[in-house]
Amino acid sequence: MTDPTHDAPIEDTPIDTTPTTAPAPLPYGTPDAPRLAVRGEARLEVDPEIARITVTVSARGTDRTAALTDLTHRNDQALTLLKSYGDALEKLETGAFSLTPELTDKGRHERIRAYHGRVSHTATLNDFTTLGELTTRLADLDLTRVDGPWWALRPDSPAHRAARTQAVHEAVQRAREYAEALGARLDAVLEIADLGAENTAPGAGPAMRSFAGYGGAPVQESAPALDLEPQRQTVYANVNARFTMTRPAL
Repeated sequence: MTDPTHDAPIEDTPIDTTPTTAPAPLPYGTPDAPRLAVRGEARLEVDPEIARITVTVSARGTDRTAALTDLTHRNDQALTLLKSYGDALEKLETGAFSLTPELTDKGRHERIRAYHGRVSHTATLNDFTTLGELTTRLADLDLTRVDGPWWALRPDSPAHRAARTQAVHEAVQRAREYAEALGARLDAVLEIADLGAENTAPGAGPAMRSFAGYGGAPVQESAPALDLEPQRQTVYANVNARFTMTRPAL
């Protein structure tokens, strides 16, 4: 008898020739050049450089045109006052504008009872000596709300560089102390990994206040200035550093 499988064709089994790439091992060092991995941290408290306030102007009227006219007039008053502070006003940006109809609650047909208009601005100031006076005068305007201040640092503030530099110095000092504890010394730096240096978010805690004027009183040149104390800012920096050192004297 003939083996039915004897003459059967042999199927070629495909061979996977795709090269496998293994992850490169971390440089753990050698007995003659051990590796050190340390973390450097810095935390600085510095005075703020800028303060931001938000000014919201409102108007209300039964006639749409009249509401817009009142809103435009009050908005011009607020902008004129803000711009009168010259170089102390570093930036002025307009945010949201809205004109919303208020409908009656009852009735077969929808009717508009009144129109509510609102426009907001964000002002950035760099002179804190005039900040209290400005917020008081703005709050003295009719239907004008003032929120803030939010204290902050500029993105390119030297405080950020100082924190990063201090974090690197701490990492080097910590690595040097580890090496000296083993009777060795630092030989070379392999890597400095920046984990970020950032300022705390503005507007935390009691730094934010709100003021609003609703009495329709005219702007008072002699309005008492608020006493506002700038909130110190905390700057953080963290780095991971890797070094090699000489052979320890164990």
